[in-house]
Amino acid sequence: MQKRKWRMGMVGGGKDAFIGAVHRRAALMDGRAELVCGAFSRSPEKSQAAGRECFLPDHRIYGSFQEMFAAERRLPAGERMDFVVIVTPNDVHYPAAMAALAEGFHVVCDKPMTTTLAEARRLELEVRKTGRLFCLTHNYTGYPMVKEARDLARDSRLGKIRRVVVEYPQGWLAARLEATGQKQAAWRTDPKHAGATCCMGDIGSHCENLAEYITGLKIKSLCADLTTFVKGRTLDDDGSVLLRFDNGARGVLWASQIAVGEENALAIRVYGEKGAVIWRQQDPDTLIIHWTDRANEIRRRGTGFVGPAAAAATRLPAGHPEGFHDAFANLYRRFYDALEATAEGRKIKERDYPDVHDGVRGMAFLEAVVRSSRSGQKWINL
Repeated sequence: MQKRKWRMGMVGGGKDAFIGAVHRRAALMDGRAELVCGAFSRSPEKSQAAGRECFLPDHRIYGSFQEMFAAERRLPAGERMDFVVIVTPNDVHYPAAMAALAEGFHVVCDKPMTTTLAEARRLELEVRKTGRLFCLTHNYTGYPMVKEARDLARDSRLGKIRRVVVEYPQGWLAARLEATGQKQAAWRTDPKHAGATCCMGDIGSHCENLAEYITGLKIKSLCADLTTFVKGRTLDDDGSVLLRFDNGARGVLWASQIAVGEENALAIRVYGEKGAVIWRQQDPDTLIIHWTDRANEIRRRGTGFVGPAAAAATRLPAGHPEGFHDAFANLYRRFYDALEATAEGRKIKERDYPDVHDGVRGMAFLEAVVRSSRSGQKWINL
């Protein structure tokens, strides 16, 4: 089969949508895909304006995802989109993904995957039934030094994992920004669009995913405390969670959007019997390693001292910083590898990107957090 660029469609990601532009840049970074169509807004007029800014022809700019999927399906196989990227508020993820799968399209979806665990499980069944590929963009798993941490934690070099500490503090919602009409704040704090949680669903979900990705462990039970500090706000803007993992390890997870002065300070520390790893998103090229029996290490991305997974996810020589877009692009790179294998009838050797099963885990975590925080029975099993 002759290799070609993959044809990408997009749902959401119009004007003032931060993450849509990030996806477009990342998806096209390796030159393996092209944007061919989109339904960029709930407003047909705004969708047209956004599509023209992406240099799409008018007939490939749609007023709704339903219209787009039906129209694209009618096009010849050599013209229609191959996969769709869903970058909308949370409430659209499930209906758009289900509709795309029903029409035979592969799906890339922003997190959290759905707004309820029941939706997540139905979506997982649909992915199995259709056989389509599904990528969930927990982009932090795409960082090379996160992969280095994963390899150290999972191959027992740290010994049995005992403790995981993961945090994601931000400060941008310290005031009631949604009352000013700021679009990103408005939908995230509105339960109609965000679901049952704001802070924990928006950034705490990354903490949960990163903890399980690096350690290979599963959260078995949790005890949560969600708080809404800003007066007049409906959903949580801060939360703390105690974690128990399936190997007996303990964990602490903190996510906050009212931590004044913080930007995107995602960080994780994993402590084992023999060693520990520390990674911080604001210094993503560095992994700190502590050992019980020898000197501590500082490993840097792009050097000859990292493992094959970290090396394969590296794009630039050491000293040329890689970051947020590159991590997203690494997920797309692995997704394109899976698309090629599927098209050629080859078995996918390694699907190193978050998938629908990670989405179900994420929603099980969020549902348990909300239940625990609201309940007198604090420890909740996943």
